[in-house]
Amino acid sequence: MTAPWPPAAGPVVCVGETMTALAPEPPDSVETGESLRLSVAGAESNVAMYLADLGLAAVWLSALGDDPFGRRVRAAVAAAGVDVSGVRSDPNRPTGLLVKEPGPTGTRVHYYRRGSAASALGPGILDDPRLGSAALLHLTGVTPALSPSCAALVERALATPAPDRPYAISFDVNHRPALWPDGTAATVLRDLADRADIVFVGLDEAQHLWGADLDAGGVRTLLPHPRLLVVKDGGRAATAFGDGTQVTVEALRTKVVEPVGAGDAFAAGFLAGLLRDGDLISALRLGHITAASALSVIGDHGPLPEAGTVERLLGLTERAWAERNTPERAGHTPSSPPLTGRPEAGTRCAHRRWRR
Repeated sequence: MTAPWPPAAGPVVCVGETMTALAPEPPDSVETGESLRLSVAGAESNVAMYLADLGLAAVWLSALGDDPFGRRVRAAVAAAGVDVSGVRSDPNRPTGLLVKEPGPTGTRVHYYRRGSAASALGPGILDDPRLGSAALLHLTGVTPALSPSCAALVERALATPAPDRPYAISFDVNHRPALWPDGTAATVLRDLADRADIVFVGLDEAQHLWGADLDAGGVRTLLPHPRLLVVKDGGRAATAFGDGTQVTVEALRTKVVEPVGAGDAFAAGFLAGLLRDGDLISALRLGHITAASALSVIGDHGPLPEAGTVERLLGLTERAWAERNTPERAGHTPSSPPLTGRPEAGTRCAHRRWRR
């Protein structure tokens, strides 16, 4: 069975580890703070939750410890509207844990995930029946770094040539240097990314991995085979490369509370836009809109704007979109409502009409 392109209607299945996250409320530190806030953190489940927010059927496949942290993670992801029925409880391995340490130069993250339930995932998870009707399988570069069995999982997923896959595969490079102490990240991640259908990579991480002088076009030269390559240039812009096409859309100007999770949100928004109508400009815009919702909160998953606001942003002319990113001048009236703000009751239902 050949994968349709663009991907046909169907759920997006996201596979990977999600951990419990602990963080002090800024400006406190772990050392001096009196309390820690408990949340969940995982690149693939972040994507699944934002896809559900955007009205797409999303499935998260993983493993959790049979412990209170695991039950909390499962409940949090399910509460976002994601199908977690394929998540396995492991009675012998714990749920992974991370601790965020805010600082004046950014947030440092301490991981406690060795021997976690998700690190024991392997290629067999790809036999899950939920993949039978999937439009898309989403993976990240975090998974192959967790264990040999996790690496074999991603290798098996990408072993089938793109024209022969039953679903498209998206891959977020998501380079985490601490997970690659052996120095193999550059080679492994480039090989995996170049076999996916859709690839997301930050320009900064591409430069760190493959050359400090790279620009977006240079990344495309290094990764010529994905049907779509999206290069994110921080808070400035994102460029999508297709078959002979190149489209760049500026990011939305927004106040950054914490950058963690913005890349996952962008990937979800772009995939939702792609599955919605296949238009690259709209997909990039929806990626930026969704990323802004993550940037506006402490934690990985923030509230989307109201559905009407999103629709108006997607319908802006190129000039009006650019004007949103120009500092407001005296007497200048923004061309559309503010981006941020908690959705009203029923917003998720309004988003359901975006599903193909």
